[in-house]
Amino acid sequence: MTRIGVLGSGTVGQTLAKGLKAKGNEVRIGSRTPDKLAAFAKQEGVATGSFGDVGGWAEVLVLATKGTAAREALDLVGRAKLAGKVIMDVTNPIADEPPQDGVLKFFTGPNSSLMETLQAAYPDARFVKAFNSIGHAQMVSPKLQGGPPTMFYCGNDEGAKALVAKIISQFGWEGADMGTAAAARAIEPLCQLWCIPGFRQNSWTHAFKVLWK
Repeated sequence: MTRIGVLGSGTVGQTLAKGLKAKGNEVRIGSRTPDKLAAFAKQEGVATGSFGDVGGWAEVLVLATKGTAAREALDLVGRAKLAGKVIMDVTNPIADEPPQDGVLKFFTGPNSSLMETLQAAYPDARFVKAFNSIGHAQMVSPKLQGGPPTMFYCGNDEGAKALVAKIISQFGWEGADMGTAAAARAIEPLCQLWCIPGFRQNSWTHAFKVLWK
């Protein structure tokens, strides 16, 4: 049983916490204000705590905050508690501005990514980008036509990617390893592409799939 801490109390964090618990992990979920998770904790049997408490307890972390709050959440955990840990990063660098013609605005440029920024800030942690290009409703056991969809992931540490690849498979996805952290520059914008049908046609029940020859 792996101790996994989820940083972020929104729908994404709650969905992943429930999914990870269902797969046999010991899970806790962290928030700046843990009291607001009381109902969730009681219903799902998932313990709550501050970012620092959950980050220190966990063997593996899932970063599921808003992109604008990701660095602050990690800072609240602290450098010593993050050293050596795998951090599955599901965040996106979405700016605090409305989308334009259905296209979300990012606060990163085309040759940078939020995960690379976080990895540079915490070089002793082992970041892996994943689950940023799908809505929370389909993250665990997606039920879509055409078979299992593709989950793109990347990171600098092969051991960390292997752990995340296992989670991807357990959740009913086909994993596609895109290489090092630099690939987050391409994976993060998939969020923008995925959201366009949602904003323009109110259609949110789709996912990406790679067809191999």
